[in-house]
Amino acid sequence: MRTASCGIGEGLSGLTTHIRRAHATPTPRLVAGRVFRQGGERLSLGSERVLLAAIDLFGRRMPAAALSFYGPRGLRLLLNIATALLVVSLPFAASAAAAKPITALDTTSFSAVATVSTDDASARVTTASRGMLAGSRSVVTVAAEDVHPVVQYAVKNGDTLSDIAAEFQIPADDLAYANGIEDESTTLHIGQTLTVPPGRGAVYVVKDGDTYASVAEKFKVDPAVIMTYNRLYFEPEHFAPEQLIFVPGAEVPAMKRITATRSIPIPGQGQLPARTGQLSLPVRGVFTQYFWWGHSGVDIAAPYGTGIAASDDGVVVATGWVAVGGLRVCVQHAGGLQTCYYHTSSIYVTPGETVGRGQIIAAIGMTGVTTGPHVHWEVKLNGVAVNPLAY
Repeated sequence: MRTASCGIGEGLSGLTTHIRRAHATPTPRLVAGRVFRQGGERLSLGSERVLLAAIDLFGRRMPAAALSFYGPRGLRLLLNIATALLVVSLPFAASAAAAKPITALDTTSFSAVATVSTDDASARVTTASRGMLAGSRSVVTVAAEDVHPVVQYAVKNGDTLSDIAAEFQIPADDLAYANGIEDESTTLHIGQTLTVPPGRGAVYVVKDGDTYASVAEKFKVDPAVIMTYNRLYFEPEHFAPEQLIFVPGAEVPAMKRITATRSIPIPGQGQLPARTGQLSLPVRGVFTQYFWWGHSGVDIAAPYGTGIAASDDGVVVATGWVAVGGLRVCVQHAGGLQTCYYHTSSIYVTPGETVGRGQIIAAIGMTGVTTGPHVHWEVKLNGVAVNPLAY
């Protein structure tokens, strides 16, 4: 038996001589860290013991003694003192608990939580090395709320370029540029597909050699506008030859207008609809100039392409191009009153057509002599210019 015992001892001794235990070099930094950790643990344990002892003393022993010696009033006073001391000690206990290092059990708990994932390709959490948490998610492209798609529109019977532009609330020039139309008189065919821009700007097909800067310079915009709207910061592959992009606010070449002025004789009073009241504003915008002896109307600024409404019931008597005023439309009303709307980008009515109050007859533009998109609203009474706001 002794021989067997010695053999076992010698075997264990020989085994331990070949074991290499993982260890760290005892540098001063490691020694100091170990001392601080152990001190923190002792401080935390001591604080917890003090707190438990205080709770036992003030919550059980002293109330029982006070009740036996001083009665209910003494007990109430003692409880108030104990409560105050407990409140004062709470911050110290909390700070000690916060300084307590995470144990192996805590790390395991974190790991268990971190392995939870969902099956709907939503965000997932995984456990990285050393017990730290790392987030990962499936890549999903989400379109911004202010980004609208380019629409493909099939031309219907009776459609005109101006009608389609008004329907989608975009300038006719932008619609024409997107479809390579250079002349307003271009005939549209039923079933023909037109590319409709998502807003004011240019639909552009990227070509070889194009850069953000060159395209921005072509359309007089900042390169950041192109990159932001088309998400090129995140998806630069969309800026490649033959790719379709949209340039918001681009300046596009104006298509050739039908400049021939068309008009009809002024209808008789019996052929004109009755007035409905005071003239309404043709557009909601900003007044930039009022009527005075050197200015024959009222200027109202509004975004390019905004619809211009007839100020009252009447009959269209003139459309077309005039010097300075650009593209204009005039409507004759009862009582010798006539309203004209200048600097338009598009006209949606023709001479002889009866229009109603509030009906969209044209669109805000910059034709003629102008410094910005607006309508010059002019009113004549029996051929003499008067203040539009007075009628």
